[in-house]
Amino acid sequence: MKILKTADSRMISNIGFSLMFSFTLSFLFEGQVFYGLAGQFGSDPEKYIFSGILAQFAGLFSCGFFVRNLKQASRTATAGMAVCLLTAVPFFFEPSVLWSVCFTAANYASGCALASWGYFLMIFTPKNQRIKSCADLLIFSNILMIIVNITTEHTSPSAGLALALLFLAAGLTVILNLNPAHFTPETETVKRKETVRTKKPMIMLYLFIFIITINSGLMYQVVNPAFAHLSELASLYWSIPYIIALTVMRSFYSKMKRSVVLYTGMATLGASFICFILLGRNAADYLIVNTLMLGAFGIFDLFWWSIIGEILDYTDNPAKTFGIGLSANVLGILLGRTIGMTVTSARLSDAEIVVIALSVVCVTLALLPPLNRMLVALIKKHVYLSDEESMADYEYKPATGQSRVTEPLTSRETEVLRLILTGKSNKAIADELFISESTVKTHTRNIFSKYNVNSRSELFSILLNNRTNI
Repeated sequence: MKILKTADSRMISNIGFSLMFSFTLSFLFEGQVFYGLAGQFGSDPEKYIFSGILAQFAGLFSCGFFVRNLKQASRTATAGMAVCLLTAVPFFFEPSVLWSVCFTAANYASGCALASWGYFLMIFTPKNQRIKSCADLLIFSNILMIIVNITTEHTSPSAGLALALLFLAAGLTVILNLNPAHFTPETETVKRKETVRTKKPMIMLYLFIFIITINSGLMYQVVNPAFAHLSELASLYWSIPYIIALTVMRSFYSKMKRSVVLYTGMATLGASFICFILLGRNAADYLIVNTLMLGAFGIFDLFWWSIIGEILDYTDNPAKTFGIGLSANVLGILLGRTIGMTVTSARLSDAEIVVIALSVVCVTLALLPPLNRMLVALIKKHVYLSDEESMADYEYKPATGQSRVTEPLTSRETEVLRLILTGKSNKAIADELFISESTVKTHTRNIFSKYNVNSRSELFSILLNNRTNI
């Protein structure tokens, strides 16, 4: 029986879930296909949207409570996709009670399927590559969504739904070919003794996700309707800035400081709402507002998706951790939509709406410093350094000795590596070994080269993985 390689499994799982997620984005979750179908049959889409978002939230939030291993995650993902395929059939016909039932059921099934990706991400993707996997899923699914939206706009909503279902069926086929029984993971889940220490920063992260995505809900309810007359342009361009932001961050993530990127995203989001009030409603104005807004959302989404991905090994249930994170996003959008509907019915001016949006930005700005401190402690210290510091001296040699190096370390490089693993800075290492800081940097570069890594976090990850297999 053929054993799937890790790289192949990672690619297959990413493609399968990207295809499924494109269906969710284009149809279930306030997708253009659903709005097009409702308009085609003269039905009010809003009476379905609220229950659909709630069902999506419920699926994401509850999945981790009954999915506890990769096999169950695989079954949940495939069952969820199959349910989505079946429940989409009534939407080719005129609205009936089946629309409400099937739309709610499909959203719940979709939420469960997407949350189950937490296990696939943890097992099939190395920790230092998870930001790329998250970016790949978001980029690919949004590209497919654009294709479906263009089909919906220029052909018909039914044709758009058929194409979205084709992508979903392809995703189901791909995941079915990724049988967990055929795969032996190179590393098992790391059981943390101090999982309680992850709870506070994760709660803070979930709170950040919830609050920042309130503005996503406002976008759906206030900003997008203001440019409804530019539907052809929106169907093509809407996600382009989002995809570009994801691509840039994916390519240069190792050279970026997360805090700087997040503050840049905050400034960009604030600027988008200011431009919304100052500019008009023509095509050029739309391009400016949408570029700023969706670019900012691309930064935020990849930030928290990748953060959650990095700590999956240090949680009891990846599906629960990942699903709750996404459910916080959905809940924020739901609250934002509710606020948007309220201010619209109250006939507030654009200026008053922008003040609400900027207030949300200010709250998230206040959350950033403590959130950043907690995440640094969790990812850089708790996940890696604290574990390496707890290793007795006799453990260093086996851990480093069993790691794959292109050539043996020199005695001085071994000394430098030992001090790196205790969390010391280059300056501290230089002081302890009575050498210059530039010499320490040279030794560090040599160590990185011999272990084929680009950063300390990647080095820690390799050594930690080898330690767990000793």
